[in-house]
Amino acid sequence: MGINSIIALLGGLGAFLFGMKYMGEGLELAAGPKMKDLLEKLTRNRIMGFLLGALVTVVIQSSSATTVMVMGFINAEIMDLAQATGVIFGANIGTTITSVLIALDVSGIAPVCICVGAVLLLYAKKKRTRYVGQVILGFGILFQGLHTMSSAMSPLKDSPVFQDFILNAKNPLLGFVVGVVLCAVIQSSSAAVGVLQALAMQGLMPLYFAAFLICGINVGSSTPPLLSALNAKNNAKRAACIYLIFNVVGAILFIPLTILTPITQMIEQVIPDPVFQVAVYHIIFKVVTGVLLLPFVNLVVKWTYRIIPKQAHESAFRLEYIDQNMVGSPAVMSLQVGKEVERMAGIVKQNVADAAEGLIKKDIMSANIIREREQVVDYLASEITDYITNVNALQLPPTVSHYMGCIFHVINDLEQIGDHAIKILVQTEKAVEMGQGYTEAAQEELRKVYQMDMELLDETMKTFRDQQMTAEKWLELKLKERSIMKMAARAQTNHMERLQEKKCTFEQGLTFVEALNSFTRIVNHVMNIAEASATEPMLISSREAAK
Repeated sequence: MGINSIIALLGGLGAFLFGMKYMGEGLELAAGPKMKDLLEKLTRNRIMGFLLGALVTVVIQSSSATTVMVMGFINAEIMDLAQATGVIFGANIGTTITSVLIALDVSGIAPVCICVGAVLLLYAKKKRTRYVGQVILGFGILFQGLHTMSSAMSPLKDSPVFQDFILNAKNPLLGFVVGVVLCAVIQSSSAAVGVLQALAMQGLMPLYFAAFLICGINVGSSTPPLLSALNAKNNAKRAACIYLIFNVVGAILFIPLTILTPITQMIEQVIPDPVFQVAVYHIIFKVVTGVLLLPFVNLVVKWTYRIIPKQAHESAFRLEYIDQNMVGSPAVMSLQVGKEVERMAGIVKQNVADAAEGLIKKDIMSANIIREREQVVDYLASEITDYITNVNALQLPPTVSHYMGCIFHVINDLEQIGDHAIKILVQTEKAVEMGQGYTEAAQEELRKVYQMDMELLDETMKTFRDQQMTAEKWLELKLKERSIMKMAARAQTNHMERLQEKKCTFEQGLTFVEALNSFTRIVNHVMNIAEASATEPMLISSREAAK
Protein backbone atom coordinates (compact mmCIF):
# COMPACT_ATOMS: atom_id res chain seq x y z
CA MET A 1 0.00 0.00 0.00
CA GLY A 2 1.83 3.05 -1.34
CA ILE A 3 1.78 6.68 -0.31
CA ASN A 4 -0.95 7.49 -2.87
CA SER A 5 -3.22 4.85 -1.39
CA ILE A 6 -2.60 6.17 2.13
CA ILE A 7 -3.41 9.72 1.03
CA ALA A 8 -6.56 8.48 -0.70
CA LEU A 9 -7.54 6.55 2.44
CA LEU A 10 -7.12 9.60 4.65
CA GLY A 11 -9.00 11.78 2.17
CA GLY A 12 -11.84 9.25 1.99
CA LEU A 13 -11.99 9.07 5.78
CA GLY A 14 -12.10 12.85 6.01
CA ALA A 15 -14.94 13.00 3.46
CA PHE A 16 -16.79 10.25 5.33
CA LEU A 17 -16.51 12.07 8.68
CA PHE A 18 -17.43 15.44 7.18
CA GLY A 19 -20.38 13.98 5.27
CA MET A 20 -21.77 12.26 8.35
CA LYS A 21 -21.44 15.40 10.50
CA TYR A 22 -22.80 17.67 7.76
CA MET A 23 -25.79 15.41 7.11
CA GLY A 24 -26.55 15.18 10.84
CA GLU A 25 -26.38 18.95 11.25
CA GLY A 26 -28.68 19.42 8.27
CA LEU A 27 -31.24 17.00 9.67
CA GLU A 28 -31.08 18.73 13.05
CA LEU A 29 -31.59 22.16 11.43
CA ALA A 30 -34.44 20.84 9.27
CA ALA A 31 -36.15 19.42 12.36
CA GLY A 32 -35.75 22.79 14.09
CA PRO A 33 -36.48 23.06 17.82
CA LYS A 34 -39.01 20.21 17.63
CA MET A 35 -36.38 17.54 18.21
CA LYS A 36 -35.10 19.23 21.37
CA ASP A 37 -38.67 19.80 22.54
CA LEU A 38 -39.33 16.07 22.11
CA LEU A 39 -36.25 15.18 24.14
CA GLU A 40 -37.25 17.63 26.83
CA LYS A 41 -40.95 16.70 27.13
CA LEU A 42 -41.20 12.99 26.35
CA THR A 43 -38.57 11.50 28.62
CA ARG A 44 -40.58 11.07 31.81
CA ASN A 45 -41.26 7.48 30.85
CA ARG A 46 -38.15 5.30 30.76
CA ILE A 47 -39.24 3.29 27.71
CA MET A 48 -40.32 6.44 25.87
CA GLY A 49 -36.96 8.07 26.60
CA PHE A 50 -35.19 4.93 25.35
CA LEU A 51 -37.13 4.95 22.06
CA LEU A 52 -36.78 8.70 21.70
CA GLY A 53 -33.00 8.51 22.18
CA ALA A 54 -32.84 5.90 19.40
CA LEU A 55 -35.05 8.02 17.11
CA VAL A 56 -33.10 11.25 17.61
CA THR A 57 -29.81 9.45 17.01
CA VAL A 58 -31.16 7.91 13.81
CA VAL A 59 -31.92 11.47 12.70
CA ILE A 60 -28.63 13.15 13.64
CA GLN A 61 -26.45 10.07 13.01
CA SER A 62 -24.42 10.37 16.22
CA SER A 63 -25.01 8.83 19.64
CA SER A 64 -22.22 11.03 21.01
CA ALA A 65 -24.03 14.16 19.77
CA THR A 66 -27.30 13.00 21.35
CA THR A 67 -25.50 12.31 24.63
CA VAL A 68 -23.83 15.75 24.57
CA MET A 69 -27.26 17.31 23.87
CA VAL A 70 -28.70 15.43 26.85
CA MET A 71 -25.80 16.64 28.99
CA GLY A 72 -26.80 20.19 28.03
CA PHE A 73 -30.36 19.51 29.25
CA ILE A 74 -28.96 18.16 32.51
CA ASN A 75 -26.78 21.26 32.92
CA ALA A 76 -29.88 23.42 32.42
CA GLU A 77 -31.76 21.20 34.93
CA ILE A 78 -34.42 20.40 32.32
CA MET A 79 -33.77 16.67 32.62
CA ASP A 80 -32.64 14.55 35.57
CA LEU A 81 -30.07 11.77 35.45
CA ALA A 82 -32.55 8.88 35.46
CA GLN A 83 -34.40 10.39 32.46
CA ALA A 84 -31.11 10.92 30.66
CA THR A 85 -30.06 7.29 31.17
CA GLY A 86 -32.91 5.90 29.07
CA VAL A 87 -32.19 8.41 26.30
CA ILE A 88 -28.47 7.54 26.29
CA PHE A 89 -29.25 3.81 26.08
CA GLY A 90 -31.54 4.46 23.13
CA ALA A 91 -28.94 6.70 21.48
CA ASN A 92 -26.46 3.83 21.50
CA ILE A 93 -28.90 1.72 19.48
CA GLY A 94 -29.87 4.50 17.07
CA THR A 95 -26.26 4.99 16.01
CA THR A 96 -26.25 1.57 14.26
CA ILE A 97 -28.38 2.94 11.39
CA THR A 98 -25.21 4.27 9.71
CA SER A 99 -23.75 0.77 9.43
CA VAL A 100 -27.01 -0.43 7.85
CA LEU A 101 -26.91 2.37 5.27
CA ILE A 102 -23.30 1.48 4.46
CA ALA A 103 -24.21 -2.20 4.09
CA LEU A 104 -26.91 -1.27 1.56
CA ASP A 105 -24.07 0.21 -0.58
CA VAL A 106 -25.71 3.16 -2.24
CA SER A 107 -22.34 4.69 -3.15
CA GLY A 108 -23.34 4.49 -6.82
CA ILE A 109 -25.75 7.40 -6.38
CA ALA A 110 -23.28 9.44 -4.26
CA PRO A 111 -22.27 11.78 -7.16
CA VAL A 112 -25.94 12.45 -7.95
CA CYS A 113 -26.61 13.27 -4.26
CA ILE A 114 -23.63 15.62 -4.18
CA CYS A 115 -24.86 17.43 -7.29
CA VAL A 116 -28.51 17.71 -6.16
CA GLY A 117 -27.55 18.66 -2.60
CA ALA A 118 -25.12 21.35 -3.77
CA VAL A 119 -27.71 22.90 -6.11
CA LEU A 120 -30.36 23.02 -3.35
CA LEU A 121 -27.92 24.36 -0.79
CA LEU A 122 -26.57 27.11 -3.03
CA TYR A 123 -29.66 28.22 -4.93
CA ALA A 124 -32.77 27.38 -2.87
CA LYS A 125 -34.49 30.45 -1.40
CA LYS A 126 -36.24 28.77 1.54
CA LYS A 127 -34.17 27.84 4.59
CA ARG A 128 -35.88 24.48 5.00
CA THR A 129 -35.06 23.56 1.39
CA ARG A 130 -31.42 24.55 1.92
CA TYR A 131 -31.30 22.33 5.00
CA VAL A 132 -32.68 19.44 2.95
CA GLY A 133 -29.96 20.18 0.39
CA GLN A 134 -27.38 20.01 3.18
CA VAL A 135 -28.71 16.58 4.21
CA ILE A 136 -28.53 15.25 0.62
CA LEU A 137 -25.07 16.75 0.07
CA GLY A 138 -23.79 15.27 3.34
CA PHE A 139 -25.26 11.89 2.41
CA GLY A 140 -23.48 11.98 -0.95
CA ILE A 141 -20.13 13.06 0.53
CA LEU A 142 -20.40 10.33 3.18
CA PHE A 143 -20.77 7.55 0.62
CA GLN A 144 -18.28 9.06 -1.78
CA GLY A 145 -15.78 9.04 1.09
CA LEU A 146 -16.64 5.41 1.85
CA HIS A 147 -16.11 4.50 -1.81
CA THR A 148 -12.73 6.29 -1.78
CA MET A 149 -11.69 4.46 1.40
CA SER A 150 -12.68 1.10 -0.05
CA SER A 151 -10.75 1.74 -3.27
CA ALA A 152 -7.70 2.92 -1.33
CA MET A 153 -7.69 -0.32 0.67
CA SER A 154 -7.93 -2.50 -2.43
CA PRO A 155 -4.12 -2.91 -2.81
CA LEU A 156 -4.05 -4.59 0.61
CA LYS A 157 -5.50 -7.68 -1.09
CA ASP A 158 -2.14 -8.26 -2.72
CA SER A 159 -0.08 -7.58 0.41
CA PRO A 160 1.28 -10.85 1.89
CA VAL A 161 2.02 -9.09 5.20
CA PHE A 162 -1.54 -7.82 5.60
CA GLN A 163 -3.05 -11.11 4.43
CA ASP A 164 -0.94 -13.00 6.97
CA PHE A 165 -1.96 -10.56 9.71
CA ILE A 166 -5.69 -10.90 8.92
CA LEU A 167 -5.55 -14.69 8.69
CA ASN A 168 -3.91 -14.89 12.13
CA ALA A 169 -5.74 -11.94 13.72
CA LYS A 170 -7.66 -13.82 16.40
CA ASN A 171 -6.32 -12.16 19.53
CA PRO A 172 -9.32 -10.61 21.36
CA LEU A 173 -7.18 -8.16 23.36
CA LEU A 174 -5.40 -6.90 20.23
CA GLY A 175 -8.71 -6.39 18.41
CA PHE A 176 -10.24 -4.61 21.41
CA VAL A 177 -7.29 -2.24 21.89
CA VAL A 178 -7.07 -1.42 18.17
CA GLY A 179 -10.82 -0.70 18.16
CA VAL A 180 -10.56 1.63 21.18
CA VAL A 181 -7.64 3.56 19.66
CA LEU A 182 -9.27 3.74 16.22
CA CYS A 183 -12.49 5.22 17.60
CA ALA A 184 -10.73 7.53 20.05
CA VAL A 185 -8.79 9.00 17.11
CA ILE A 186 -11.71 9.20 14.66
CA GLN A 187 -14.15 10.34 17.41
CA SER A 188 -17.07 8.43 15.89
CA SER A 189 -18.15 4.81 16.32
CA SER A 190 -20.18 4.99 13.10
CA ALA A 191 -17.11 6.11 11.14
CA ALA A 192 -14.89 3.49 12.79
CA VAL A 193 -17.37 0.72 11.97
CA GLY A 194 -17.50 2.21 8.46
CA VAL A 195 -13.76 1.64 8.15
CA LEU A 196 -14.29 -2.03 9.08
CA GLN A 197 -17.05 -2.28 6.49
CA ALA A 198 -14.79 -0.70 3.85
CA LEU A 199 -12.23 -3.41 4.61
CA ALA A 200 -14.99 -6.06 4.51
CA MET A 201 -15.97 -4.85 1.02
CA GLN A 202 -12.51 -5.92 -0.13
CA GLY A 203 -12.73 -9.23 1.74
CA LEU A 204 -10.09 -8.07 4.21
CA MET A 205 -12.02 -8.21 7.48
CA PRO A 206 -13.09 -11.60 8.90
CA LEU A 207 -16.10 -11.21 11.22
CA TYR A 208 -14.45 -12.98 14.17
CA PHE A 209 -11.71 -10.34 14.40
CA ALA A 210 -14.13 -7.54 13.47
CA ALA A 211 -16.24 -8.53 16.50
CA PHE A 212 -13.44 -7.65 18.93
CA LEU A 213 -12.72 -4.46 17.02
CA ILE A 214 -16.41 -3.49 17.32
CA CYS A 215 -16.29 -4.06 21.10
CA GLY A 216 -13.28 -1.74 21.31
CA ILE A 217 -14.82 0.81 18.95
CA ASN A 218 -17.91 1.10 21.13
CA VAL A 219 -15.85 1.69 24.25
CA GLY A 220 -13.72 4.23 22.35
CA SER A 221 -16.89 6.06 21.25
CA SER A 222 -17.23 7.31 24.84
CA THR A 223 -14.35 9.75 24.23
CA PRO A 224 -16.43 12.68 22.82
CA PRO A 225 -19.00 12.70 25.68
CA LEU A 226 -16.22 12.38 28.26
CA LEU A 227 -14.32 15.29 26.70
CA SER A 228 -17.51 17.38 26.58
CA ALA A 229 -18.12 16.65 30.27
CA LEU A 230 -14.77 18.01 31.46
CA ASN A 231 -16.17 21.51 32.10
CA ALA A 232 -19.73 20.45 32.83
CA LYS A 233 -21.65 20.03 36.06
CA ASN A 234 -21.30 16.77 37.94
CA ASN A 235 -24.60 15.38 36.68
CA ALA A 236 -23.51 15.96 33.09
CA LYS A 237 -20.25 14.16 33.91
CA ARG A 238 -22.33 11.28 35.26
CA ALA A 239 -24.29 11.22 31.98
CA ALA A 240 -20.98 10.77 30.12
CA CYS A 241 -20.13 7.96 32.56
CA ILE A 242 -23.48 6.29 31.75
CA TYR A 243 -22.51 6.30 28.07
CA LEU A 244 -19.17 4.71 29.00
CA ILE A 245 -20.81 2.15 31.33
CA PHE A 246 -23.21 1.06 28.57
CA ASN A 247 -20.39 0.25 26.17
CA VAL A 248 -18.03 -1.24 28.76
CA VAL A 249 -20.80 -3.59 29.93
CA GLY A 250 -21.45 -4.49 26.29
CA ALA A 251 -17.77 -5.27 25.72
CA ILE A 252 -17.56 -7.34 28.93
CA LEU A 253 -20.59 -9.31 27.72
CA PHE A 254 -19.71 -9.76 24.04
CA ILE A 255 -15.97 -10.50 24.16
CA PRO A 256 -16.49 -13.77 26.12
CA LEU A 257 -19.67 -14.46 24.11
CA THR A 258 -17.69 -14.23 20.86
CA ILE A 259 -14.88 -16.43 22.20
CA LEU A 260 -17.08 -19.10 23.83
CA THR A 261 -20.02 -19.31 21.41
CA PRO A 262 -20.33 -19.64 17.60
CA ILE A 263 -22.15 -16.28 17.32
CA THR A 264 -19.94 -15.03 14.46
CA GLN A 265 -20.22 -18.32 12.56
CA MET A 266 -24.03 -18.20 12.89
CA ILE A 267 -24.12 -14.65 11.50
CA GLU A 268 -21.85 -15.71 8.61
CA GLN A 269 -24.12 -18.67 7.78
CA VAL A 270 -27.31 -16.57 7.79
CA ILE A 271 -25.86 -13.47 6.07
CA PRO A 272 -23.39 -14.07 3.19
CA ASP A 273 -22.50 -10.37 2.66
CA PRO A 274 -19.43 -9.54 4.86
CA VAL A 275 -20.41 -5.85 5.01
CA PHE A 276 -23.85 -6.74 6.37
CA GLN A 277 -22.23 -9.19 8.80
CA VAL A 278 -20.29 -6.33 10.43
CA ALA A 279 -23.47 -4.22 10.60
CA VAL A 280 -25.51 -7.05 12.14
CA TYR A 281 -22.91 -7.80 14.84
CA HIS A 282 -22.80 -4.09 15.69
CA ILE A 283 -26.61 -3.97 15.96
CA ILE A 284 -26.76 -7.10 18.14
CA PHE A 285 -24.08 -5.63 20.45
CA LYS A 286 -26.07 -2.42 20.95
CA VAL A 287 -29.58 -3.87 21.16
CA VAL A 288 -28.75 -6.71 23.56
CA THR A 289 -26.76 -4.39 25.85
CA GLY A 290 -29.56 -1.81 25.83
CA VAL A 291 -32.33 -4.32 26.55
CA LEU A 292 -30.32 -5.90 29.37
CA LEU A 293 -29.43 -2.59 31.05
CA LEU A 294 -32.75 -0.77 30.67
CA PRO A 295 -34.39 -2.46 33.71
CA PHE A 296 -31.35 -1.47 35.80
CA VAL A 297 -31.39 2.27 35.12
CA ASN A 298 -31.48 3.16 38.83
CA LEU A 299 -28.54 0.85 39.53
CA VAL A 300 -26.53 2.44 36.69
CA VAL A 301 -27.28 5.89 38.13
CA LYS A 302 -26.01 4.69 41.54
CA TRP A 303 -22.79 3.49 39.90
CA THR A 304 -22.21 6.96 38.48
CA TYR A 305 -22.53 8.48 41.95
CA ARG A 306 -19.76 6.15 43.11
CA ILE A 307 -17.56 7.26 40.22
CA ILE A 308 -18.39 10.96 40.77
CA PRO A 309 -19.51 11.41 44.40
CA LYS A 310 -22.15 13.99 45.26
CA GLN A 311 -20.71 17.29 46.48
CA ALA A 312 -22.21 19.97 48.67
CA HIS A 313 -22.34 22.64 45.96
CA GLU A 314 -24.61 20.44 43.81
CA SER A 315 -27.53 21.35 46.07
CA ALA A 316 -26.93 25.09 45.60
CA PHE A 317 -29.67 25.40 42.97
CA ARG A 318 -32.45 25.85 45.51
CA LEU A 319 -33.80 28.43 47.91
CA GLU A 320 -32.43 27.66 51.36
CA TYR A 321 -34.42 30.15 53.42
CA ILE A 322 -37.57 30.84 51.38
CA ASP A 323 -40.38 28.29 51.24
CA GLN A 324 -42.38 29.24 48.15
CA ASN A 325 -45.30 27.07 49.21
CA MET A 326 -45.72 28.82 52.56
CA VAL A 327 -46.82 32.40 53.11
CA GLY A 328 -46.25 33.54 56.68
CA SER A 329 -46.35 36.92 58.39
CA PRO A 330 -44.85 39.85 56.45
CA ALA A 331 -42.04 40.13 59.01
CA VAL A 332 -41.11 36.46 58.60
CA MET A 333 -41.24 36.69 54.80
CA SER A 334 -38.97 39.74 54.74
CA LEU A 335 -36.55 37.96 57.08
CA GLN A 336 -36.46 34.91 54.77
CA VAL A 337 -35.89 37.07 51.71
CA GLY A 338 -33.14 38.99 53.49
CA LYS A 339 -31.33 35.78 54.44
CA GLU A 340 -31.55 34.50 50.85
CA VAL A 341 -30.14 37.78 49.52
CA GLU A 342 -27.31 37.57 52.07
CA ARG A 343 -26.55 34.08 50.82
CA MET A 344 -26.51 35.38 47.25
CA ALA A 345 -24.16 38.21 48.27
CA GLY A 346 -21.82 35.69 49.93
CA ILE A 347 -21.61 33.64 46.73
CA VAL A 348 -20.97 36.78 44.67
CA LYS A 349 -18.24 37.93 47.06
CA GLN A 350 -16.53 34.54 46.94
CA ASN A 351 -16.65 34.59 43.14
CA VAL A 352 -15.08 38.04 42.92
CA ALA A 353 -12.38 37.06 45.43
CA ASP A 354 -11.54 33.80 43.61
CA ALA A 355 -11.56 35.51 40.21
CA ALA A 356 -9.33 38.33 41.47
CA GLU A 357 -6.84 35.98 43.15
CA GLY A 358 -6.80 33.87 39.98
CA LEU A 359 -5.96 36.99 37.95
CA ILE A 360 -3.18 38.00 40.32
CA LYS A 361 -1.67 34.50 40.46
CA LYS A 362 -2.35 33.71 36.77
CA ASP A 363 -4.31 30.63 37.86
CA ILE A 364 -7.53 29.32 36.27
CA MET A 365 -7.92 26.21 38.43
CA SER A 366 -11.13 27.66 39.93
CA ALA A 367 -12.65 28.64 36.55
CA ASN A 368 -15.27 25.87 36.49
CA ILE A 369 -16.30 26.52 40.11
CA ILE A 370 -16.59 30.27 39.47
CA ARG A 371 -18.80 29.71 36.43
CA GLU A 372 -20.95 27.22 38.32
CA ARG A 373 -21.38 29.68 41.20
CA GLU A 374 -22.39 32.33 38.66
CA GLN A 375 -25.17 30.01 37.49
CA VAL A 376 -26.30 29.71 41.12
CA VAL A 377 -26.34 33.51 41.41
CA ASP A 378 -28.48 33.80 38.27
CA TYR A 379 -30.79 31.09 39.60
CA LEU A 380 -31.20 32.82 42.96
CA ALA A 381 -31.81 36.20 41.32
CA SER A 382 -34.60 34.72 39.22
CA GLU A 383 -36.22 32.73 42.05
CA ILE A 384 -36.08 35.54 44.63
CA THR A 385 -37.50 38.00 42.10
CA ASP A 386 -40.40 35.65 41.31
CA TYR A 387 -41.10 35.19 45.03
CA ILE A 388 -41.08 38.95 45.72
CA THR A 389 -43.40 39.55 42.76
CA ASN A 390 -45.91 37.10 44.25
CA VAL A 391 -45.52 38.53 47.77
CA ASN A 392 -46.07 42.10 46.56
CA ALA A 393 -49.53 41.09 45.41
CA LEU A 394 -50.45 40.70 49.10
CA GLN A 395 -51.43 43.46 51.51
CA LEU A 396 -48.12 44.37 53.13
CA PRO A 397 -47.21 47.00 55.74
CA PRO A 398 -45.48 50.04 54.19
CA THR A 399 -42.10 49.18 55.74
CA VAL A 400 -42.16 45.60 54.41
CA SER A 401 -43.40 46.79 51.01
CA HIS A 402 -40.54 49.33 50.84
CA TYR A 403 -38.02 46.67 51.87
CA MET A 404 -39.25 44.25 49.18
CA GLY A 405 -38.97 47.04 46.62
CA CYS A 406 -35.38 47.71 47.68
CA ILE A 407 -34.58 44.00 47.33
CA PHE A 408 -35.29 44.22 43.59
CA HIS A 409 -32.47 46.77 43.19
CA VAL A 410 -30.09 44.87 45.47
CA ILE A 411 -30.58 41.61 43.55
CA ASN A 412 -29.95 43.34 40.23
CA ASP A 413 -26.73 44.94 41.46
CA LEU A 414 -25.48 41.72 43.05
CA GLU A 415 -26.09 39.95 39.75
CA GLN A 416 -24.12 42.67 37.95
CA ILE A 417 -21.24 42.29 40.41
CA GLY A 418 -21.29 38.54 39.70
CA ASP A 419 -21.04 39.30 35.97
CA HIS A 420 -17.88 41.32 36.63
CA ALA A 421 -16.34 38.32 38.40
CA ILE A 422 -16.80 36.40 35.13
CA LYS A 423 -15.24 39.29 33.18
CA ILE A 424 -12.21 39.18 35.49
CA LEU A 425 -12.01 35.41 34.94
CA VAL A 426 -12.02 35.96 31.17
CA GLN A 427 -9.08 38.37 31.54
CA THR A 428 -7.26 35.72 33.58
CA GLU A 429 -7.84 33.13 30.86
CA LYS A 430 -6.43 35.56 28.29
CA ALA A 431 -3.35 36.16 30.45
CA VAL A 432 -2.81 32.41 30.92
CA GLU A 433 -3.26 31.79 27.21
CA MET A 434 -0.63 34.43 26.42
CA GLY A 435 1.62 33.08 29.19
CA GLN A 436 1.89 36.50 30.80
CA GLY A 437 1.72 37.49 34.45
CA TYR A 438 1.99 40.78 36.35
CA THR A 439 4.88 42.38 38.19
CA GLU A 440 4.83 42.22 41.99
CA ALA A 441 3.83 45.89 42.15
CA ALA A 442 0.90 45.32 39.80
CA GLN A 443 -0.20 42.26 41.77
CA GLU A 444 -0.18 44.23 45.02
CA GLU A 445 -2.19 47.08 43.46
CA LEU A 446 -4.84 44.70 42.15
CA ARG A 447 -5.05 42.92 45.50
CA LYS A 448 -5.52 46.16 47.45
CA VAL A 449 -8.27 47.41 45.13
CA TYR A 450 -10.29 44.20 45.15
CA GLN A 451 -9.90 43.72 48.92
CA MET A 452 -11.23 47.23 49.53
CA ASP A 453 -14.09 46.40 47.14
CA MET A 454 -14.95 43.38 49.28
CA GLU A 455 -14.74 45.38 52.52
CA LEU A 456 -17.11 47.95 51.04
CA LEU A 457 -19.52 45.19 49.96
CA ASP A 458 -19.43 43.62 53.44
CA GLU A 459 -20.18 46.91 55.18
CA THR A 460 -22.93 47.82 52.73
CA MET A 461 -24.67 44.43 52.98
CA LYS A 462 -24.50 44.60 56.80
CA THR A 463 -26.06 48.06 56.72
CA PHE A 464 -28.74 46.84 54.32
CA ARG A 465 -29.47 43.80 56.48
CA ASP A 466 -29.90 45.92 59.60
CA GLN A 467 -31.70 48.70 57.68
CA GLN A 468 -29.67 51.26 59.59
CA MET A 469 -28.30 53.56 56.92
CA THR A 470 -27.58 56.87 58.62
CA ALA A 471 -26.17 60.06 57.14
CA GLU A 472 -22.89 59.36 58.89
CA LYS A 473 -22.73 55.84 57.52
CA TRP A 474 -23.53 57.03 54.01
CA LEU A 475 -20.73 59.60 54.24
CA GLU A 476 -18.33 56.88 55.46
CA LEU A 477 -19.21 54.64 52.52
CA LYS A 478 -18.83 57.52 50.05
CA LEU A 479 -15.38 58.30 51.42
CA LYS A 480 -14.37 54.65 50.97
CA GLU A 481 -15.75 54.72 47.44
CA ARG A 482 -13.60 57.78 46.64
CA SER A 483 -10.56 56.12 48.20
CA ILE A 484 -11.00 53.02 46.01
CA MET A 485 -11.48 55.13 42.88
CA LYS A 486 -8.31 57.10 43.62
CA MET A 487 -6.39 53.90 44.28
CA ALA A 488 -7.60 52.40 40.98
CA ALA A 489 -6.67 55.59 39.08
CA ARG A 490 -3.23 55.57 40.70
CA ALA A 491 -2.76 51.89 39.82
CA GLN A 492 -3.65 52.63 36.21
CA THR A 493 -1.13 55.50 36.09
CA ASN A 494 1.57 53.30 37.63
CA HIS A 495 0.88 50.61 35.07
CA MET A 496 1.22 53.10 32.22
CA GLU A 497 4.62 54.04 33.62
CA ARG A 498 5.64 50.38 33.76
CA LEU A 499 4.48 50.04 30.18
CA GLN A 500 6.64 52.99 29.09
CA GLU A 501 9.60 51.52 30.96
CA LYS A 502 8.94 48.19 29.18
CA LYS A 503 8.50 46.38 32.48
CA CYS A 504 5.32 44.87 31.06
CA THR A 505 3.76 44.30 27.63
CA PHE A 506 0.88 46.04 25.91
CA GLU A 507 -1.28 42.90 26.26
CA GLN A 508 -0.61 42.83 30.02
CA GLY A 509 -1.65 46.47 30.17
CA LEU A 510 -4.96 45.69 28.46
CA THR A 511 -5.92 42.90 30.87
CA PHE A 512 -4.77 45.02 33.83
CA VAL A 513 -6.92 47.99 32.79
CA GLU A 514 -9.92 45.76 32.05
CA ALA A 515 -9.62 44.22 35.51
CA LEU A 516 -9.41 47.67 37.15
CA ASN A 517 -12.50 48.75 35.22
CA SER A 518 -14.37 45.73 36.58
CA PHE A 519 -13.27 46.55 40.13
CA THR A 520 -14.46 50.16 39.81
CA ARG A 521 -17.77 49.09 38.30
CA ILE A 522 -18.22 46.74 41.26
CA VAL A 523 -17.85 49.78 43.55
CA ASN A 524 -20.61 51.56 41.62
CA HIS A 525 -22.97 48.62 42.06
CA VAL A 526 -22.13 48.39 45.78
CA MET A 527 -23.03 52.06 46.19
CA ASN A 528 -26.32 51.39 44.39
CA ILE A 529 -27.04 48.81 47.09
CA ALA A 530 -26.17 51.43 49.70
CA GLU A 531 -28.67 53.83 48.12
CA ALA A 532 -31.33 51.12 48.28
CA SER A 533 -30.75 51.03 52.06
CA ALA A 534 -31.47 54.74 52.56
CA THR A 535 -34.60 56.89 52.71
CA GLU A 536 -34.81 59.79 50.28
CA PRO A 537 -34.61 62.69 52.82
CA MET A 538 -31.58 61.10 54.48
CA LEU A 539 -29.90 60.58 51.11
CA ILE A 540 -30.37 64.22 50.12
CA SER A 541 -28.71 65.48 53.29
CA SER A 542 -25.97 62.84 53.01
CA ARG A 543 -25.19 63.77 49.43
CA GLU A 544 -24.88 67.41 50.44
CA ALA A 545 -22.48 66.43 53.20
CA ALA A 546 -20.44 64.31 50.81
CA LYS A 547 -19.85 67.19 48.39
